[in-house]
Amino acid sequence: MSLVIAESVATPLALSTRLVYELGDPRSTLRATTDRNGEAVLIHTGGEIDACNEDTWRQLVGEAAASTTPPGPFIVDITEVDFMGCCAFAVLADAAERCRRRGIELRLVSRQQIVSRIVSACGLRGVLSTYPTVDAALAARTR
Repeated sequence: MSLVIAESVATPLALSTRLVYELGDPRSTLRATTDRNGEAVLIHTGGEIDACNEDTWRQLVGEAAASTTPPGPFIVDITEVDFMGCCAFAVLADAAERCRRRGIELRLVSRQQIVSRIVSACGLRGVLSTYPTVDAALAARTR
């Protein structure tokens, strides 16, 4: 009898040239990488997301979400984000609704209690599900 161990391997997700350029700009306060892990697509982001880079954030979330195939999930890891403006949450809420129509769940990853409080205060609890780790988000059952 032989034992086979399946290991999940993340592969980089290709982004548009414009987006790669914007994320690579040394003046940018937004940092991000994207990966595909099986059917899941992940964004790992850090820095600041505010009105100054809202268009880049919207494009990043949009491109990654569009690359996610059902059943997904589409995971956005914001554990390394220092500041996240309301506009960033609005982008996530819009993307979550578009994903849901395609049979994909957007899962937000953050260990910061303030993120859950903002999601609740903005009435987004039913739209954005939050998880403490990427592993927890990957392991969660689809709603």
